[in-house]
Amino acid sequence: MFVNINMLNIRKIIPLFIFSGLIFSHGISESDKSEIIQGTLIDYLYLGAKHMITGYDHILFLIGVIFFLTRFSDIVKFVTAFTIGHSITLIFATLFKITANYYLIDAIIAFSVIYKGFENLGGFKKWLSFNPPNLVLMVFIFGLIHGFGLSTRLQQINLGDNNLIYSILSFNVGVELGQISALAIVFPLLLSIRGKYFDKISKLSNWGLIIAGGLLLIYQLSNFFIVDTHHHNDLDKTQIDLEEHHHNHKDGKHKDSHHNGDHNHSDGKHHHGD
Repeated sequence: MFVNINMLNIRKIIPLFIFSGLIFSHGISESDKSEIIQGTLIDYLYLGAKHMITGYDHILFLIGVIFFLTRFSDIVKFVTAFTIGHSITLIFATLFKITANYYLIDAIIAFSVIYKGFENLGGFKKWLSFNPPNLVLMVFIFGLIHGFGLSTRLQQINLGDNNLIYSILSFNVGVELGQISALAIVFPLLLSIRGKYFDKISKLSNWGLIIAGGLLLIYQLSNFFIVDTHHHNDLDKTQIDLEEHHHNHKDGKHKDSHHNGDHNHSDGKHHHGD
């Protein structure tokens, strides 16, 4: 009976999280894509800030990064490592049109959230019996991945080649402004929970990061295997239909040409008989 109740609850919860993922999906919207075509550098700056502020996976990772930090110098050190990392891949991947499936990149970004929660809980020492990798280095590496994710989204827009570098830089500056705005809200909240029950809140919060990251990982991978695969199958079917149409069109032209040749040949014989 207990198992049946749990299974029933799970069946109710999973669609809820999938629906939540659809609501909070933070790709570039169709309206943004159309509006930005003739957009100014300010428009790209605004789009970058908007994407960062609504980018729940980026925000969750940053929360994990600064969760235990209290000194301003430490915050600057870690956030700078993240900023340098995501700026490198955002700028160069977009400039040189290097891309990948954004569902897979977002799945790795979701994993970075899981990683940070696990690290904050002391998981490496408790459960794996070794020290975690260098904290700043890992933030930089995950910053590279987050930046590549931002680039795959930006490349959904028809950027063109006119003022391309300025558009990318404006988008990147917008991302930084969005990041600063998010930190300005999150950091005071984290400071406010420090006190008598901070240890319990810390455990709950970082387990929350792991669970949220896990759900995002499942959501992105399900999109890759279901939505993206279905999309590619539709594209392949369309391509096959186009090739068949082209082949039939060529066959039709060949038959008409052959028929006309036979007709001309018959006319020639008739004329020769005369």
